[in-house]
Amino acid sequence: MSKKKHSFRRKLFTKNRLIILNEDTFEELFSFKLNLMNVFVTFTLGGIFLILITTFIIAFTPLREFIPGYSSTELKRNATQLAIKSDSLETALRQNEAYIKGIQKVLKGELEYSKFNKDSILAETVEDPADFNMKASDAEIKLRDEVAKTEKEQQAKSQKKKKSDKK
Repeated sequence: MSKKKHSFRRKLFTKNRLIILNEDTFEELFSFKLNLMNVFVTFTLGGIFLILITTFIIAFTPLREFIPGYSSTELKRNATQLAIKSDSLETALRQNEAYIKGIQKVLKGELEYSKFNKDSILAETVEDPADFNMKASDAEIKLRDEVAKTEKEQQAKSQKKKKSDKK
């Protein structure tokens, strides 16, 4: 086993010469003194460098849009704008429906025209923040208790560790 290791190390660090010759004139164009370890390190570093360059090119250029799963920034921007527009259109539609219902009540005689005010009808359609249920559910309360308990345990452990380190 040790002979195999020793021979492998010897092969790694044995110097070899790489010579590039002109075939017609046998003129030496250039030569290198190499060993297997230098070749291995050079190719490894070259591969890592190539991977890093490729990653940076893809990450910071518009080429990332061609990778499945990545969407273009313009598409994201348009989707956000469309979501905002659709939300405002829904709000306007709700207000118009409330106004039309009020007009229908006036036309049917259910409501007097003097009591009909567009501002009061539109104010009814605005969602009141007090209408939202902001109370924590039982599962949320249990989760908060568990988190608080684990935080107390971690603080106690860190205090014990600090005390033991001081001694």
